Amino acid sequence: MAEITLVQAINQAHARAMADDPTVIVLGEDVGQDGGVFRATDGLLARFGAARVRDTPLAEACIAGLSIGLAAQGFRPVAEIQFTGFIYPAIDQILNHAARLRTRTRGRLACPMVLRSPAGGGIRAVEHHSECPEALFAHMPGLRVVVPSSPRRAYGLLLAAIRDPDPVVFLEPTRLYRSAKEEVPDDGAAAPLDRCFVLREGGDVTIVAWGAMVPEALTAATTLAERGIAAEVIDVATLKPLDAGTILASVAKTGRCVIVQEAPLSGGCGAEIAARIAEHGLMSLLAPIQRIAPPDVVVPLPRLEGHYRPDAARIVAAVERARSYA
Repeated sequence: MAEITLVQAINQAHARAMADDPTVIVLGEDVGQDGGVFRATDGLLARFGAARVRDTPLAEACIAGLSIGLAAQGFRPVAEIQFTGFIYPAIDQILNHAARLRTRTRGRLACPMVLRSPAGGGIRAVEHHSECPEALFAHMPGLRVVVPSSPRRAYGLLLAAIRDPDPVVFLEPTRLYRSAKEEVPDDGAAAPLDRCFVLREGGDVTIVAWGAMVPEALTAATTLAERGIAAEVIDVATLKPLDAGTILASVAKTGRCVIVQEAPLSGGCGAEIAARIAEHGLMSLLAPIQRIAPPDVVVPLPRLEGHYRPDAARIVAAVERARSYA
């Protein structure tokens, strides 16, 4: 079996879902003829035709609104927003309509749509191309927010998101699109939503991460192991609803927790995770929870990206701080 990248896994999941279910359609800016800005939808137009792979105008609110209407009428639209910096015009449609459709109609209508977008930095892009607005969507009742961290995870989670009866915001770490490869069976198997994944077991500290921060956490865990520190690494994967149980069980074992996010510090999903630990796992803690995140500033231009984004060295330093408490 050939190894593929994360963006190829996204493409593979698209094709599998469309082959299995004729109600699955793809729409967005340049998703058809050009195959998407990152080629996540490459080849789908030729295989499934223009009726199911639709290029749209440069209008994010239109893309979201059209998807909601299609979902309400029995389709399963997968809409692409080229970059999360352009996703904000779609929030009105997603918050006021997609997230509320089931409640508003007392269950008569559902909204089985996926809103996909590359998210985060690491590719030296220009302004508006490196945002991480995950917390905005996680705060909206009625939405699922999913962030894959590897090709295999992306394949399974996207299939699960497409099959889900409610709207899912699916944020794909731009930095990971082509940074690594792994074998991904095209077997149509969905990964479970609403669940954290323990990627590495350890008894000394819990490192919680998602998206592009997961490889950094695993690198940090390897460095820590060389120092005799066994770190347990958890990939959150679904930010909303949050699988707090897996995180709390790990913290009960390790007594220390480091949370890593690429989004700005204040009001981020890491704060919610820290609050859950403080609320339900306080007596397990041997040290204050450590949060690693960029400062509360606009994502800088490429030359400063390395200073802005968290990396393995900062995670290791946070673990050492947590271990400094008796």
